[in-house]
Amino acid sequence: MENNDEHKEPAKQDVQEPSRRRFLVNAGFAIGGVVVGGALGSIIGRKAKEPAAPEPAPTEEKPAVPANYNRALMFFNQEQFSIVDAATERIFPKDANGPGAKELGVAFFIDHQLAGDYGFNGREYMSPPYFKGEKVQGYQGHLKRREMYDIALQEMENYSQAQFQKGFSQLAGEQQDEVLKAFEEDAVEITTISPSGFFKILRSNTLEGVYSDPLYGGNANMDGWRMRNYPGNQMSFTSIIDKDFKTIAPSSLQDHMAAK
Repeated sequence: MENNDEHKEPAKQDVQEPSRRRFLVNAGFAIGGVVVGGALGSIIGRKAKEPAAPEPAPTEEKPAVPANYNRALMFFNQEQFSIVDAATERIFPKDANGPGAKELGVAFFIDHQLAGDYGFNGREYMSPPYFKGEKVQGYQGHLKRREMYDIALQEMENYSQAQFQKGFSQLAGEQQDEVLKAFEEDAVEITTISPSGFFKILRSNTLEGVYSDPLYGGNANMDGWRMRNYPGNQMSFTSIIDKDFKTIAPSSLQDHMAAK
């Protein structure tokens, strides 16, 4: 008869289950020889040797722009950006109703649009023949919007230097208005583009940057919407549809993207 004692299972001991979090911490998970900290360190639950400093008390004052607001230039150089930033502020200036184009980040909105399909006229037919269209037909030509901006901004700078011996962004507000008015009335001699045609595009892009979703670079803090009491991109109104009218805080597409 076999001795069953030889086949008895060893007494169970408390075995600590491995975990990904413990492995990463104990292994000193690193990139390029540097132990990962910051956001990743908080994710893997690494304990600090010293207690973390207390977070500052919340204040009612809101930041100038949201934390995820993209201020990286994608198309303009710094000189072009300064011209557009100043010009859009004259078109949509700050007043008692709220911030102007500069605070709303309109120049960044235009910069980002020109870097994409809009700047390349990606959804439009751009092949010849080209004929001068009627006013109701809009632009008819081979130049892409980004090319029109390149030409027009240089011409704005040239005209400013010729009239006032200063660059556009260094002019006083009234002088900048004179330059913009000259473009609007085709008083500037340019052979490659229509000055008034460019002004219309600049004005339209300015308003688009003021009221577009902040996801696209403008309308910082949704202040453009707040001036109009516009609720923005709400996913649903079912919770208030049967209640008395009330003002709704605006919501951006970014808010829904960040939601889990």
